[in-house]
Amino acid sequence: MSAAPSVGPLLGLVLVALTAVAALLVRLGRLGSARRVAVAAVRAALQLAAVSLLITAVLGSAGWTGLFIAGMVLVATVTAGRRVTGSARGRAWWAAVPIVAGVAPAVALLPATGVIPPRPVAVLPIAGIFVGGAMIATALTGRRALDELHTRRGEYEAGLSLGMPPRDAALEVCRPAGALALVPVLDQTRTVGLVTLPGAFVGVLLGGADPIEAGATQLLVLIGLLAVEAVAVLITLELVAAGRLRDHRPDGPPGRVY
Repeated sequence: MSAAPSVGPLLGLVLVALTAVAALLVRLGRLGSARRVAVAAVRAALQLAAVSLLITAVLGSAGWTGLFIAGMVLVATVTAGRRVTGSARGRAWWAAVPIVAGVAPAVALLPATGVIPPRPVAVLPIAGIFVGGAMIATALTGRRALDELHTRRGEYEAGLSLGMPPRDAALEVCRPAGALALVPVLDQTRTVGLVTLPGAFVGVLLGGADPIEAGATQLLVLIGLLAVEAVAVLITLELVAAGRLRDHRPDGPPGRVY
């Protein structure tokens, strides 16, 4: 018997109900716009439907797989850059640097060493997980670092008055933001198998592999994510400290935040 959910009207009703509950709670709790919840849910449905139609063709060609991964990186860059700077233009594109620097070596290393087979069906899912992790780490680090530099500007200026170079003074203030950005992946790694059974583990099990192989795959993904996100966090902090990533929100501080 398949462990996959039954696709049909009942699934649609459940998804609509869950979306409505989430949107209502966000609105009642004044956590933001309920519309964002609905839009995110609709986008997810449309995007997954499109991917489901394309995935067979993509996995049949290494070239198409590479192009698909490049598309994921592009979307991740726009998303993280907009989250950090408040804009999808200009300096927001610096968000591509930490994402690519974290993901590219990891994705190249695994098939090159033979740890995973160099086939699209093996490379694409792991690449997607790594790109998503790097995107989140970049967005969290950049946004929080800019906020810290804005709210703790006095500490930054105090560092300058003590003779610290601007980069060092900025990093002294915003470095804790990087530590906070790594908390989700650290907690996920510490509690794997105890709190959750992550997607890679379950997916490999559903694909017919034995539990040992599924566990090894999940461990590879989690340790890889730690490395990918650590690279993304460090480079994002450097970009913020160098003024490459700046706040362009209408209500944000003008120009360089520090």
